[in-house]
Amino acid sequence: MPHRALTSVPVHPLLAERWSPRSFDPAHTLGDGQLASLLEAARWAASAFNVQPWRFLVGRRGDATFKAVHGALIGFNQRWAGDASVLIAAVAAEFKADGTPVPTAAYDTGLAAAQLTTQAHAEGLHAHQMSGFDPGRLAAAFGIPEGFRPLAVIAVGAVADPERLDDSLRARETAPRERRPLEESFFSGAWGEPVDLRPA
Repeated sequence: MPHRALTSVPVHPLLAERWSPRSFDPAHTLGDGQLASLLEAARWAASAFNVQPWRFLVGRRGDATFKAVHGALIGFNQRWAGDASVLIAAVAAEFKADGTPVPTAAYDTGLAAAQLTTQAHAEGLHAHQMSGFDPGRLAAAFGIPEGFRPLAVIAVGAVADPERLDDSLRARETAPRERRPLEESFFSGAWGEPVDLRPA
């Protein structure tokens, strides 16, 4: 179903058409080449001082990694995310090997995740990023060391008909996409003063 964003000005179709479904095709699988493309897109994200603080746990539906990542999700997300083809946990290294803090760890890992999800859309797939998971449970399941912070779980797969969802999930799936107006988020001159975007 169409979920193209109603942007105030034109943006690239990969961005305008990106959305976060909950209805995934439980029969769909990701080929090795497609999965490699997603991970390669994340690998080449911008990174302050090229520290590359991101780490990703990658599970395909049915394998032990997928099951452990799925088990760390909150109940609401467990209801639908099990049908995704892949579950990927994004983890940020908050310190360098010498113990120096990495202040941009979360920012850089977010950039890598954004490139992964954009590449997924370019591959004809969809991705849904989730904050609803138990970081401690995820860390325990995989032996994530101290200093590494789980940030998000990303479900990736092929979108399916929303009618297969229960009523509450279907309502979210078919709700209109919304964002705050530009002037409420982008400022210039003083905090709260909108950027002047009028033609010169």
